Parts: sequence; C-alpha cells; structure tokens
Amino acid sequence: MSRNFGLGSRCIKYAAGIALQGYADRHILAFASVGDYRIRWNLFCRWAAQFDVKKMEDVSWDVVWQYGCEKAVLVDAEEMTPSYAQNLVSAVNSVMSFATGGRWQSVAPVKDCGIQRRSAVRRNPPGALNWDGYSQACIDVLEKMGPRALAVIEFGMLFGLRSKEGSLIDAKKAMREANSYRSVRIVEGTKGGRPRDVPIISEKQMEVLERAAISQGSDYSMIPPELSWENWVRGPLRKTRDLVNKATGGGLHDLRAAYACERYFALTGHLAPCAGGRIQDRAVDLAARLTIARELGHGRIDVVAEYVGGRA
Repeated sequence: MSRNFGLGSRCIKYAAGIALQGYADRHILAFASVGDYRIRWNLFCRWAAQFDVKKMEDVSWDVVWQYGCEKAVLVDAEEMTPSYAQNLVSAVNSVMSFATGGRWQSVAPVKDCGIQRRSAVRRNPPGALNWDGYSQACIDVLEKMGPRALAVIEFGMLFGLRSKEGSLIDAKKAMREANSYRSVRIVEGTKGGRPRDVPIISEKQMEVLERAAISQGSDYSMIPPELSWENWVRGPLRKTRDLVNKATGGGLHDLRAAYACERYFALTGHLAPCAGGRIQDRAVDLAARLTIARELGHGRIDVVAEYVGGRA
C-alpha cells in the first residue's frame, strides 16, 4: 500500500482532501465542512512537521494528544477560545477517522488534553483554592521546571495574571512600581493590548515579585532569552501546566479563577458562588464583580461568572 493509506497522493495535505471529498461525494459529509476540515488539518500538519510527521501513518495518538495539550495552554492564556481549540483537535480526529475507515482512536479534547469546557459559568471551585494542592504544585514546579516557571503560577494565583502576562512581565520593574504605587502595571501579553493595574494587597505579592526578580536576573521577563513565546508554550509552560493540573486538578487558568474567588471573598465577606457561597447583597456582588473584571483585564462583568460563578 502506498503512503497516506493509499488515498492517491503522497502529500499528507492533499491526501486528507481526497478522503474528505470522497465522504462529501457520498453525502456522508457536508461540502461546507470539507473546507473547514482542510484548513484545520493543514494547521495541524504545519505544527506536526516539527515531529517529522510526513505522512498519515506517522500521525499517532500521542502526537495528536501533544497537539491538544499545547492548545490547552493557549486556551489557559486566553489566546484561543475553548471551542476553537476543541474544534482543531476534533478536526484531526475526523480526518484520521475518514482516512483509516473508522479505525482511528480519537483523542478527547477535554478529557485527554485538558482543554477547558465551553461553558461560561463556573459551577465548581478552582482546585487551587485548596492551599495544600496549590503548595504541592509550587513545590513540584520549582523542583522540575525551575524558579521562572514557579513565578508564572504565582503570578496567576496572587495577581490574577494570564500565563502569557506572567511569562512576559518584567518583575524588576513591577517590584519598583509595587513599592512606589502599591500596584503593578500589566502591559505585556494583555488581551487586546489593554494595560491594567493590579493592586498590591498582601505581603505575599511582594514576596512573589522579589523571588521573580531574582530568578529573572539580567533578563526582561520570565522567558529565557533563547526561547520564543511559541517554544516556551511548547516546552516549559506546557510541562508546568501538567504539574499544576496534577496537583490541583485544574490548569493555569484555574489559578486566575482562584485569585478571583479570593478577591470576591475579600470584597464581599462571602464565599464565591462557585465555592458554595450565596449572594447576600446584589449591589455588593455587582461592585465586587466590577472590581474583579477590571483586575483580570476584562471589559464586561458577565465574564467574571467564568471565574466565581453566576449571579442567579
């Protein structure tokens, strides 16, 4: 049998198109879906080239799993929506299933790769609220990934930073700002390029900044100068996420949710709805959500439900 399961092309991209078109011609697959699958398959092929994947026979469950895990990190960093990340993995599953005649073992985007679910309202407390689990995550990350990776998860937990923001922050500059203004200006890696100020409300935050500044050394961020953002995501940040998930049951995005829940309690005096609390005063609840939205870098308070639970 020729390469690409004998589909009639030696090119992995074209072979997928042949398989998809065959199912469309038999009215098993909508013609409109063919274009979507081909685009997403081509993105996967471009990514998989780094693993020397040149034909469909080279596409293994582990390769697709790694692809999905990397997308999970991007979702945590809010660089990609959960639905799009899930669709990217599902498209690879579909193409491989079509190409193998249904013999492909699918990779589950949520269960296997840890990509966040599409629901916008949090109903369970973030795992990092369990201080024992979070502390274990810190120990594991420091031991296996080093102090720079530790700083990223501490910035998520105690400053509510996205993983990209925590990776790109200049900790030395941030420490000067914290000492002078009792707040830190977040500029690099923000969603939509919108800067914001995060208040300094505890001594623990200052300790995090001090440790991060030391580990940063003469560099300007937590990312080593020899690594690009893409390589940082592909290697150290993804491994860090795996360690955090193992210890807390949640990814890097859950650290931001834990920050939001802690802030909700500080601002209202009550546990967040997702952590078992009940809204006692809707005006106070609204004010807290406005503050949390601002500190997390969101322009709408309805997004806060993803972190602390709904208002119903």
